[in-house]
Amino acid sequence: MNLVLWIIYAVISLTATVFLGLREFHMLQLNGYKTPEHSWWMKKNKKRYILPAALFCAQFLLIPFHGGLRTALVITLCFFNAIIALLNKPGKKFKKPLVYTARMKRMMITCGILIAIFYVFAILNTYHLNVFDGADEAHRKIHLFKAAMAFIFTGSALYLTPILVPLSNIINKPVEKAVQNWYINDAKRILSECPTLHKVGITGSYGKTSMKFYLDELLNSQYNTLKTPESFNTPMGVTITIRRDLKPTHEYFICEMGARRVHEIKELCGIADPHDGIITSVGPQHLETFGSIENVVNTKFELADHVKAKGGKIYLNGDNELIRKKAPEYPNAVLYGLQEGNHYRGTDISVSDRGTEFTVTAPNGETQRFSMKLLGEHNVQNVLGAIAYAHGTGISLDKLTLPVKRIAAVPHRLQLLDKGGNMTFIDDAYNSNPSGCRAALNVLGLFDACRILVTPGMVELGAKQEELNFEFGQEAAKACDHIVLVGKNQTVPIYNGIKDAGYDMDNVFVADSLNEALDHVRAFQTDKKKIVLLENDLPDNY
Repeated sequence: MNLVLWIIYAVISLTATVFLGLREFHMLQLNGYKTPEHSWWMKKNKKRYILPAALFCAQFLLIPFHGGLRTALVITLCFFNAIIALLNKPGKKFKKPLVYTARMKRMMITCGILIAIFYVFAILNTYHLNVFDGADEAHRKIHLFKAAMAFIFTGSALYLTPILVPLSNIINKPVEKAVQNWYINDAKRILSECPTLHKVGITGSYGKTSMKFYLDELLNSQYNTLKTPESFNTPMGVTITIRRDLKPTHEYFICEMGARRVHEIKELCGIADPHDGIITSVGPQHLETFGSIENVVNTKFELADHVKAKGGKIYLNGDNELIRKKAPEYPNAVLYGLQEGNHYRGTDISVSDRGTEFTVTAPNGETQRFSMKLLGEHNVQNVLGAIAYAHGTGISLDKLTLPVKRIAAVPHRLQLLDKGGNMTFIDDAYNSNPSGCRAALNVLGLFDACRILVTPGMVELGAKQEELNFEFGQEAAKACDHIVLVGKNQTVPIYNGIKDAGYDMDNVFVADSLNEALDHVRAFQTDKKKIVLLENDLPDNY
């Protein structure tokens, strides 16, 4: 009977181990395969590990007991293991599901081997589950102890899975480093075989993806260009783009460069080796991993340092205070922005809910009026940066008017989605920074309608996260007719900011999920047309 009970226990535990392991691998992948970041995430989400930790300790109660008490304990553990399996069962719709990359498969194999070790030891002790009759008291105690160990090793494989998953990542690190180096060196070889290819790096705390799309649209009017797709702004993302998509016919390679830690831009420059660069912004983004705003500034300007050494130009958003302070260190800098003192300046801005018009003045005194479909004054800055760079390549301002007019909103970045009827969405799901949130609220204010905000707030802002979300709530109170917050715990600072601004709290609804929030918006009654701003959409690991 004990052997049968162990088999049932093993099957339930193994099922739960697989389900929990897949969920942990998914979170590790969303945390960029970075073990320190994943460890921090685990600490922040420690509640999800209370049950496995409690059961890990409780299973050792099997050692002193036997007979009916042990059977009752095992059945209890079976019950809770089944709960773990149900809580982590596949099938939940994730915004970004687990991707079974080659790296992920290697980690799963390593983790599988670690789990198998526990089961091997468990199986070696199953012999003692039913061998008690005829043994003296000393041997009987040994048999009882080893029988308990059969269950303990089985349970430990499950309860320690949250540790075994990142451990498999650590074990595989030398292998992964060697694999990455091979691919990176191959990408460098491919670039070296394209001597006429001009490479431009784009970085910034925010705005870099939009800048990449805008610049590609403008340069494509005269050159054959390649840009890194979507958010391929990591070393492997850039490497994949070069190895997969770069052709000898390409004249410009536009490389988006993201960073969450010091020296990561330097690492990307070592791969792409850009001739020129653009820094769109510097602000309090990813402070949890950077540690300080000074580290953010220095890391973003690693691109400027690389370009300076190569004799290229660095295009800087001169309206950004932190960038402007750093700019005098770079004689090769070209400033763009809306304020006086910039080499390329945007003036006479006219904004409506149909688009934006503005005038650009170049360093040589040339001026040109532009119109675009993008909403908001802040978008003029990024388009102005793209115009400045394109003009620097030899394209006249008047030839850039048509490409600027063709620029479409980048998906999930103030993208206007008219669903028909009485509701229109402004999809700004990828903006999770104070500057972007303020700009989005300004755009929302352009519409003569019932202005509704749906947001879970901002993350990865370190010690300033609560303060900045509180300020976001205060600003939202001034711009919105109705506010829907997603996540009761996450949005407390925003809620407090809204309340502090004297807002009518009857017009604030707190939802548990995005789906609940959208259901509430659809059901919300108003005589006006509804304009719904979707501001930020937290990744699954939040």
